[in-house]
Amino acid sequence: MTRARPEHQVPLDDRGLAYGDGLFETVLVRDGAALLWGEHLARLSRGSRALGIPMPLAGELERLPLLAGPGLHVLKLVLTRGSGGRGYLPPSAPTPRLVWQLAPFHPQPQHWQAGVRVRHCRLRLAIQPALAGIKHLNRLENVLARSEWSDPDVAEGLLCDGRGRLIEATCMNLFWQRKGRLETPRLEGCGVAGTLREALLERLSMTEVEAGPEALIEAEAVWLGNSVQGLWPLSQLDDADGTPCKYWAVGDIHRALQAEAHALLGYPVSFEV
Repeated sequence: MTRARPEHQVPLDDRGLAYGDGLFETVLVRDGAALLWGEHLARLSRGSRALGIPMPLAGELERLPLLAGPGLHVLKLVLTRGSGGRGYLPPSAPTPRLVWQLAPFHPQPQHWQAGVRVRHCRLRLAIQPALAGIKHLNRLENVLARSEWSDPDVAEGLLCDGRGRLIEATCMNLFWQRKGRLETPRLEGCGVAGTLREALLERLSMTEVEAGPEALIEAEAVWLGNSVQGLWPLSQLDDADGTPCKYWAVGDIHRALQAEAHALLGYPVSFEV
């Protein structure tokens, strides 16, 4: 295993740099303890199997959160196939490269409390079951989708796949309550299976569904969430042209799921409404 600290340069022939041939994880670390660590390692392992990249040794990964010290940090792990191979053909015996970085983190509590304004994106995610669910390095679709707006009042953009089915936001998973039932998009063809999403699916009665944008118009409550930012309630949804199409008053329904999610991350679980 080739190791590289954040300050070390990645060589130009690294396959992660050249082709996006690798994986990454962003982990919330509180006082040296990694939150949802088991879920992060499980997803990294699934991605390693899908791409055929050997996993780092467990001890090599386990020591990294301990380096954070007190307070909130984000640990970013990047695992590439390393160098070598011929063009797109990967080496038969890769030497993976692990790069990591620890940075202080400050969440956005105003989004927890007041909710966020979100818009639909025009970009459609390609359907590729071989990569669905894993957090691979090729995120150009997300980059293009995020470039669709510059309004600072819009916190996120929602993405559908090529068949018009809701999948995720540009960097968060999507949840809603419709007719009293918690739902989240099925991610068999594309999208990232977030670790907070995995934890909530294990703990709650939540159904994975195939649904179009009309599901959000029918929903009593909608949330975006990930394992770093926690859970943001939606207060306004715009179409891809910026025209409002639905408003929600953030209330008790939103707080119930938020409390479940934030308990896993050590964030506040109740707010004045």
